[in-house]
Amino acid sequence: MRAKLEAFLLRDRVRYAILGVIIFNAILLGLETSPSVMATWGPVIKFLDTVCLVIFIIEIGLKLVAFGPRFFRDGWNIFDFLIVAIALLPATQGLAVLRAMRVLRVFRVLNAAPSLRRVVEGFVTALPGMASVFLLMAIIFYIGAVMATKLFGDAFPDWFGTLGRSGYSLFQVMTLESWSMGIARPVMAEYPYAWAFFVPFIMVTTFAVVNLLVGLIVNSMQDAHQEEGNAATDEYRLKVLDRLEAIERRLDQATHQPSDSAERKK
Repeated sequence: MRAKLEAFLLRDRVRYAILGVIIFNAILLGLETSPSVMATWGPVIKFLDTVCLVIFIIEIGLKLVAFGPRFFRDGWNIFDFLIVAIALLPATQGLAVLRAMRVLRVFRVLNAAPSLRRVVEGFVTALPGMASVFLLMAIIFYIGAVMATKLFGDAFPDWFGTLGRSGYSLFQVMTLESWSMGIARPVMAEYPYAWAFFVPFIMVTTFAVVNLLVGLIVNSMQDAHQEEGNAATDEYRLKVLDRLEAIERRLDQATHQPSDSAERKK
């Protein structure tokens, strides 16, 4: 019975149906944020949201019965179990935010779409290298924040009065969001040579370190795509070898059959 239930849950139609319910529920959660929509369709949306939650509970229950302890060996199953469990918590003021985390189940789309899964795999593979880059960026930000506080803190305390404010202002500079007219030029009006600080900082952080992060992610995605292609090639090679072995067996049987019939006639 458990084997049949497991086979049923692993069918493509069932998996795509659950995925459709997840996407539909995510749309409903988005509609719940609109006061005008809730004023008109509030009861209907709440009812459909409850139906989706019931479907999720049934899905988790069936998987627990079908897979048993193996259910918790899959990261996606643990993710679904936690999200559904949070959705069952009482709708108190403190837990309302946690209940909204049901929208995170839409991440299951990543597991269904090969292209998206390849992007996620590339991102996860790049995390070790990204940690080194983030550490480098943190060191650069710390040095820049200390220098900016010492240089510009007295004249511009709102931007560079403390180490934290300097770090936030430098982060705005790194993102190139109003860095020139909003920060750099007002500082240069007081300190004419401030450009000698801001320009190298932007060159190092924005154009060097950030592009290094992008390069790491792109390389990891290419490696993941290559591994996937190699796996597909190996699978195809194994199928071809199996077919060749089957053809050789048939040829051997065909060559041995006439000699066997001749021996029987003798």
